[in-house]
Amino acid sequence: MVFTPTDAEHILKDYFLIDASAKVLAGEVDFNFKMITDSDQDYLLKLSSNEVDLDFIQFQHDLLSYLNQNTSDLIVPKTYKDKNGGVITKFKLDDGRQGIARLLSWVPGRIYSSVNPQLPDLRNSLGKRCGQISNALVNFDHPLLHREFQWDVAQGLWTESYIHLFANEDAYLIQSIIDQFKGFQHSYVNLRKGCIHNDANDNNIVVTDSLESPEVVTIIDYGDAINSQYINDVAVACAYAIMDKNDPLEAALPIIEGYHSEFPLQEIELEHLYLAIAMRLVISVTKSAINKIEEPDNDYLLISEKPAWDLLRKWEQISSDFALYTFRHTCGYIAHPDLDKFTSWAKGQSFDVSEMFPTGPGNGLHHLDLSVSSLWMGHEFEFNDLDLFQYKIDKLQSTVPEKVIAGGYLEPRPIYTSSSYDKIGNSGRESRTIHLGVDFWLPAGTPVHALFDGEVVTAVDDAGFKEYGGLVILKHQIDDLEFFTLYGHNTVESALKHNIGDKISKGDKIAELGDSPENGHWAPHLHFQIMLSMLDYTIDFPGVGYFNQIGIWQDLCPDPNLLFKSEALKPQIHLTDKALINYRAEHLGKGLSLQYDIPIRIVRGAGPYLMDHMGRKYLDTVNNVAHVGHEHPEVVKAGQRQMSLLNTNTRYLHPNLIEVTKSLLETFPPELCVVHFVNSGSEANELAIRMAKTVTGSKDVIASEVGYHGNTNTCVDISSYKFDGKSGKGAPDTTHIFPIPDTFRGKYTSENAAEFYANDVLNCIKKIHDKERNVAAFIIEPILSCGGQIELPDGFLKLAYEHVRNANGLCISDEVQTGCGRVGKTFWGFQLHDVIPDIVTIGKPLGNGHPVAAVVCTEEVATKFANGMEYFNTFGGNPVSCAIAKSVLDVVKNENLQNNANETGDYLKSELNKLSEKFPIIGDVRGLGLFLGIELVDSEKKPLPRLCSYVVNRMKEHGILMSIDGPDHNVIKIKPPLVFNQTHAKEVLFYLEKVLAEDLMIKSH
Repeated sequence: MVFTPTDAEHILKDYFLIDASAKVLAGEVDFNFKMITDSDQDYLLKLSSNEVDLDFIQFQHDLLSYLNQNTSDLIVPKTYKDKNGGVITKFKLDDGRQGIARLLSWVPGRIYSSVNPQLPDLRNSLGKRCGQISNALVNFDHPLLHREFQWDVAQGLWTESYIHLFANEDAYLIQSIIDQFKGFQHSYVNLRKGCIHNDANDNNIVVTDSLESPEVVTIIDYGDAINSQYINDVAVACAYAIMDKNDPLEAALPIIEGYHSEFPLQEIELEHLYLAIAMRLVISVTKSAINKIEEPDNDYLLISEKPAWDLLRKWEQISSDFALYTFRHTCGYIAHPDLDKFTSWAKGQSFDVSEMFPTGPGNGLHHLDLSVSSLWMGHEFEFNDLDLFQYKIDKLQSTVPEKVIAGGYLEPRPIYTSSSYDKIGNSGRESRTIHLGVDFWLPAGTPVHALFDGEVVTAVDDAGFKEYGGLVILKHQIDDLEFFTLYGHNTVESALKHNIGDKISKGDKIAELGDSPENGHWAPHLHFQIMLSMLDYTIDFPGVGYFNQIGIWQDLCPDPNLLFKSEALKPQIHLTDKALINYRAEHLGKGLSLQYDIPIRIVRGAGPYLMDHMGRKYLDTVNNVAHVGHEHPEVVKAGQRQMSLLNTNTRYLHPNLIEVTKSLLETFPPELCVVHFVNSGSEANELAIRMAKTVTGSKDVIASEVGYHGNTNTCVDISSYKFDGKSGKGAPDTTHIFPIPDTFRGKYTSENAAEFYANDVLNCIKKIHDKERNVAAFIIEPILSCGGQIELPDGFLKLAYEHVRNANGLCISDEVQTGCGRVGKTFWGFQLHDVIPDIVTIGKPLGNGHPVAAVVCTEEVATKFANGMEYFNTFGGNPVSCAIAKSVLDVVKNENLQNNANETGDYLKSELNKLSEKFPIIGDVRGLGLFLGIELVDSEKKPLPRLCSYVVNRMKEHGILMSIDGPDHNVIKIKPPLVFNQTHAKEVLFYLEKVLAEDLMIKSH
């Protein structure tokens, strides 16, 4: 029997005397309707057929009444009586259909399934609400709580009778889970039990309407409530809330943490959580399989089938032991219950490193820092050059001949940040970076001996995986303490001499250290690791973990220095992010800002990536200064080589100055033929203005609104972005600002915009002449950066140059951000506009971030500037800077980076325009090459700075760095290193689309 919204409206009017309009809601058994009234109070009307069990409906009423009477922490639906005073209403419609009606209060909010994104804080609040409900119902009992119920995990073994409904692989998976569940029944049946909600699915969870920090308000629909193990309630909440997550285990943790904070979970209960989640999924997919046969047209009954199967397959791949230890850690327990036992035993022991390496240099240890921020490690090309790495190890050893070089426990290492160690987690890319053992650096062939008795559990050739080379793992049993030790990077031959089950005595030789490449990678060394569990591994074990799991791995793989007690291996103490932020605030310039709501600590760069202190990689779309990629090896080598020889001023002859000048001038038209080297873009623009004033004898400068040209006094005086911004005092008398030539939201947006904006430049000239003064210079970027990546209208620059030159002023092209091939189609931005400036300024991208910049001008300007007042810049054009700049220009040319900027930029711009069709909030996509802007506006072109900030911070959480520009702070700028390619662009587009689809972006403008 089916009931319609019209039926619901009639029933509410006839039996409850309430006028309302009905909106259909989802339901498995009942027909559910939101009843919307003209007042502030709405209702939930539940309609059932006559076949419904009245005792069961009364049970639900009793449960809700109990909750309402016994808790103030929860919002619980209230039941309403009909006109005759009943809470269970039997109704009859005009056409003879009969049924049962119940009226409940409407809990305002939205259902969980409609919330996007479902972030950890939301899942944590879900766990808390579930825990609060369990707490509130501890003393509630009812005969129907003890009924047979197929959705009860504890009764889930009924599913075994339906395995025949599944194909072979799926049937095998389900049978495996059921068999495991059976095997744990002896302890599972004795877990704490009580009344649980048992159905926190995403259509039963009500969430606040807040778009920025949504929380779970309550959980409704108590029809599945049952007396069962409390851990099953956690399992049900997890099973639904972690569907469609890349890393379901990580996604479950906030739920468990929240539940535990309200209803503390016992350690024994956590031992059953992994299987309880799996069994709930087994019940779900089995129910779907049955429903396909019995009710093929009921879509609601099949709604979770595919995501449940996807999750079940992912869940089965997770080590149940690792899941348990993760659950324990999340609930504040020691991840591995034997850690204290091992630590206590180890405190009473004392081992010398010479016991492990009797032929080694001695008992002393010398710490070697190989972390992602290690200066000893140096550049990527250094630690990937095995011969060079070995040479450095040998040189270090020669300084400490009586010590063993060692270190590495819990170090985040850059060598593990290659893509082969990446995975896509719930918040973007994750790299396996955290080293879980200690490395001992000794010559190839060095014998390795056992510290204590053990039994061989693994002896394999692991070199094929480039992990350990010859690997041996021993199991140790000391009284009731069991643990394992791992010995990696040995010769394969020495490792394979052992058989599984072989007994090893204290002092026996285990293996011999292998050489590269047999040992897996790097110079000869032993990777020594302690494990309290082998998890599900039999022939291998991770030597490196993911940064977000460091707390679990620290408990599973204790510090080997517990055995050696060496000062050299004690953990390094680093300042916390909070301490760094506080020190900056107290002792550094008060105007020094930090990027992002939650700042990140960046310690290393490589190509288009920046890395934080834990080795997490961030795709950088912001740092145009690292023009050819962060720490480009050729640029680094060029600087290192020259720095080791000489760094001095230009009063001496040096070929580097000539070579970089030749390379630079090859990129310019012949008219621009004289170069002055400086240290920064600010210095370049400062010098350019000085040159213009000297050459023309005038002081007045024309510049664009929201233009930015540097941080010196002169540059600030011509930068509207500064003097028209916060605390600015407006334009000086000699600075004349024309409207930003923006054809999207600017003063002029018609086809004639170029001419109109050029006329505004002409108006500036007239105002200067009206003051009986003349024009010194006109300065503008070919694409305005701080203005919001504004492309100049076609023809504007040519007309503006004409007007300025007719007034005897000089034309300056500020190429600090647009130059050196960034715009793709041309090497310099001014070349896009078929003009030749009198002066071009270049910034630090010329040195890939090294302080080198330049001013390039015509012969005429250079001659008139040389008026006897010498221009001298002590380190402008020094040999090191010149070597670096020459290398940057060579890399742009040799690696075809200008063409890459053109092709990648065209692709990215095209795809962004496609995104704008799906998300109208993207009002304009502009720029050229790898210098693009995305302007966010509403339907009336009003700027959306808050949403812009939201996007940038959310993208950071996904491992992509973006930044904001524009006078209204509503333009996302994209100007990455020029090695940024289409693969990187696709990653940006994927996550940008994901973020743009989130609730705050869709619903708040």
